[in-house]
Amino acid sequence: MESFFEKVAEVNGYVNGVVWGSFGLFLLIGTGILMTVCTKVFQVTHIGLWWKNTIGSLFNKNVIGHSKKKGSISPFQALCTALAATVGTGNIAGVAAAICIGGAGAVFWMWVAAFFGMMTNFSENVLGIYYRRRNINGEWSGGAMYYLRDGLGSKKGCKTIGKILAVLFCIFTMLASFGIGSMGQVNKIVANISSAFDVQKLSSVQIMGGVSLYNAVLGVVIMVLVALITLGGLKRIASVAEKIVPVMIVLFIAGSLVIIGVNYQQIVPAFRTIFVNAFRPEAFVGGTLGAAISAAVTQGFKRGVFSNEAGLGSSVMVHSNSNVKEPVKQGMWGIFEVFADTMIVCTMTALVVLTSGVFDTKTGALAEGLSDATLVAGAFNSVFSWGDIGEKFVAIAMFLFAFTTVLGWSHYGSKAWEYLFGAKTTVIFKIIHVVTVIFGAVMTSSLAWDISDTFNGLMMIPNLIGVVVLFPLVMKITKNYVDRKVKGKNEKPVLSFDPAIQAEAEKELSDD
Repeated sequence: MESFFEKVAEVNGYVNGVVWGSFGLFLLIGTGILMTVCTKVFQVTHIGLWWKNTIGSLFNKNVIGHSKKKGSISPFQALCTALAATVGTGNIAGVAAAICIGGAGAVFWMWVAAFFGMMTNFSENVLGIYYRRRNINGEWSGGAMYYLRDGLGSKKGCKTIGKILAVLFCIFTMLASFGIGSMGQVNKIVANISSAFDVQKLSSVQIMGGVSLYNAVLGVVIMVLVALITLGGLKRIASVAEKIVPVMIVLFIAGSLVIIGVNYQQIVPAFRTIFVNAFRPEAFVGGTLGAAISAAVTQGFKRGVFSNEAGLGSSVMVHSNSNVKEPVKQGMWGIFEVFADTMIVCTMTALVVLTSGVFDTKTGALAEGLSDATLVAGAFNSVFSWGDIGEKFVAIAMFLFAFTTVLGWSHYGSKAWEYLFGAKTTVIFKIIHVVTVIFGAVMTSSLAWDISDTFNGLMMIPNLIGVVVLFPLVMKITKNYVDRKVKGKNEKPVLSFDPAIQAEAEKELSDD
């Protein structure tokens, strides 16, 4: 077993170095910059519009009300399911790992990735709604594979490459659902639960080449819970997500604000360290100044993408199930998704780590007994120390964050499987996905994390190629919406590539 994992780590290290090299990072941020420029910095110039149409519309029954149509969910359920998949261990352990490896400056680069990633996610969702269609079960199916095949593929001489990239995207999505959407999440759940709620009689027993029996038992329990929900389909996943996600985010932010408030004198120094170290990392990051900055940038971008998934094309697959008619409306939920995930939740985590004293920003040393996986738990324990309640709170938060991520990614992987093998066979993928949970429980932390990084990068490349090629269409759809809804012009709405769906959506809009 140990030699197998060593071989996996070797192969993964090579592939990871390729996909997260200069080409991958340039494509990621370059696409975000392109979409920001071509939409005239929509995330800033129309902040009132997207805020009003997202968080400001939560009391609108059309946004939060459940759809009666098969396979269709409300915009709020789509957001919660997407956030369920994005707000995971990347927001807690991922931020801590980025700081430990790249220094506090990595946080700044996470913000940069998120700022431009807002418009990448917006563009993905606009294209996802525009190119979606109903499958044989009457459910909406959308995602990068469809805008690669039907969008990119419609360009002169690109029919074959569009189909190939669509297939590659689906393969990478399924692999990613095993990494970021299963093994990486479960690995962090088990690490935190076993630390906060240790059962000595189980943790002291070693099986399968040194794996704790307690870890294996936790893996089996999580696997059963995942099976009970994911095998019930998207509506069950969305129903669970809309109940758990808002509560867990609010509670985590509230707990973080208490930690930061207690250490309020360290808030300004923490922000100063983030901005200074972004361009002048501390010595512990290693190498020359250029290499150290590169490490900070790479960690910030990688963990940022791991956290908010902008550029992966993943959340498009659930946003496309929304009962919304306007592509731009769902695109605005994509902007809010990245904002909530990185600008709010990840920033809270970073400030908790940097203000609580569990991490030395100059030397990179961690408080005694802590690792990147338990750093945030240690920070919470520094304030909520009675009965180790802080550590227990983070373990429970980690469980909820990561567990809902596994649920969301099960849907993503099943949609990729559906594209390749048909809607009638998706139960096969769901079973395979459930089984992979146990591997996350017994793998080493670093390997599970590295595999997730690699699959993210592989998935990102074909998706971003599609977004870049189709940016004129995103501009056209966005301009059409702004002209109609903001400037009051009387224009025909641009809603779908399919004339039948376009006509149906137009009729429903006129009836609203």
